Amino acid sequence: MKLIVILLLSLSSFAQRSAIQKIVDHAKWQTTQQVTYNGKYMQINYPGGDVPSNIGVCTDVIIRAYRTVNIDLQKLVHEDMLLHKIDYDKRRFYNKKLDSNIDHRRTFNLRTFFTRKGAKQPIDSDYLPGDIVFWDIAAGHVGIVVDIKVPGTNRYYVVHNICCGPKMEDFLYRAKIIDHYRW
Repeated sequence: MKLIVILLLSLSSFAQRSAIQKIVDHAKWQTTQQVTYNGKYMQINYPGGDVPSNIGVCTDVIIRAYRTVNIDLQKLVHEDMLLHKIDYDKRRFYNKKLDSNIDHRRTFNLRTFFTRKGAKQPIDSDYLPGDIVFWDIAAGHVGIVVDIKVPGTNRYYVVHNICCGPKMEDFLYRAKIIDHYRW
């Protein structure tokens, strides 16, 4: 029985590592695509909706990477907001009502969701591939740590979209980090 439990834990750990690798690989792949920075409001399908693949903002990098492992942040964030509206109302941007077309594309809502899911990590801890990092830039900025290290350092590159489409850059400490998640 003990061996079965160990094997199940090992398989679970392997599946989790495999999912994280797929997320990281997709984030890196996004840097090869032509994407215009555009956060305009658009009506999209629900669940599983996305803005056109040739446009996006920083949150879209995370949303699209997670979709590769069948995690629909649009649906999950919207449902969590419906159940725990008070947690999200503390600082809502732009919309005064819940809106599945845009709410998952707002950094504050993603931060609230990841915190509620117990994914928060200390800001001064190690950053590993797959970690999600939020910076204090404009109304919030987010990126994902990937598995390639910056030459001559022990830190990883980050994939993010701050203006000109998804880029893999040495960005981790370029601005004040306000949140760190491992989910």
